[in-house]
Amino acid sequence: MRASITASVCAIVLILAVAGMVAAQEQGPLNTNSGTVAKKKPADTGTTSTDGDLPKIPSEYTKKDKIDVGTLQTFKADVDTVTVDVAVMDKSGRFIPDIPKTSFRVLEDNVPQQVTGFTKGEAPMTIAMVVEFSNKFQKLYGQTWYQTLQLAWGFASTLKPEDYVAVIAYDIKPEILSDFTTNRMQTQEALHRMTIPAWSEANLFDALTDTADRMTAIEGRKAILLISSGYDTFSKITFDKARKILQEDGVPIYAIGLMQSLQIMYGARGTGLSDIDLLQADNELKTFATETGGQVFLPRFMGEFGGIFQQIHQSLRSQYVLTYSPSNKVHDGSYRKIKVQLVDHDGAPVALKDEKGKPLKYTIVAKQGYKAPRAVE
Repeated sequence: MRASITASVCAIVLILAVAGMVAAQEQGPLNTNSGTVAKKKPADTGTTSTDGDLPKIPSEYTKKDKIDVGTLQTFKADVDTVTVDVAVMDKSGRFIPDIPKTSFRVLEDNVPQQVTGFTKGEAPMTIAMVVEFSNKFQKLYGQTWYQTLQLAWGFASTLKPEDYVAVIAYDIKPEILSDFTTNRMQTQEALHRMTIPAWSEANLFDALTDTADRMTAIEGRKAILLISSGYDTFSKITFDKARKILQEDGVPIYAIGLMQSLQIMYGARGTGLSDIDLLQADNELKTFATETGGQVFLPRFMGEFGGIFQQIHQSLRSQYVLTYSPSNKVHDGSYRKIKVQLVDHDGAPVALKDEKGKPLKYTIVAKQGYKAPRAVE
């Protein structure tokens, strides 16, 4: 009985095996490859593999093929060019056009320079709006709070589509609310963030120098629009240090002073500062603007804002761009003073006249110096 059962099981197994072989032949060949396509490392038999018969790729980074740089010819470039943006403004702050190249004289450390390049016209602007937004003066819904937002939003609305603008607010430290962009939606979102001031500090010197340092590598028409009271609480650097840094960076600063109307109505009591503090704050704004080739505005009424924006646009868009190669070729990293004048053929000051032939008083706006490069060893 057991023998018959065993024979039956063996027969069934044999039938299933034969059926599997037939099915495999109908489906196609079996894949006997492993799950990886990586080549096995050849055994060390003392002979090279077929891949080793390929020519070696020469490389200057291998010791055998390294190039001797001492045998190569070297070149040294020593070209210095100084660019000075100049705006000639009348007493109303309007740009005076059509001044010829021959009327401009540039002095570097009181030494006349040969002006080699001269262009004029309009160009897109790159503006960093540095806005004081501190609980010290811009308390929520206070008068200075309203004035600050009106100036920031008002100036942003006058920009052209091709202008780049960044928004930096500062109190105890500067905060970049939006980086340089032509996207006006990003600018609006940044301005919307200036709603409730936080810290009761206003570290002007730190914020201003930090922004100027970031802008030194930017080409073209660039400037800082500073909306500030001019008062500094406890910056890490002093006024003299900030002044020196701003002179070396050479970024024009257009400063709009806050709280001027409060000073008229309430005097020092309306600001919480003394008369000396207010005078010092205004003088600091004037110094920063004058020494960097910008302008300062101390508006007392909201109606002045539109004219201020127009003057800033005229000063930045409509400029004479002078270039020269300094006669002093020494690369010592020293600060060199620049003075731009309008002179006639005899070297006397040019007497400009208006449309009616009357003498025209004018002001030359230009940076007052630059830092010479250092020798590269």
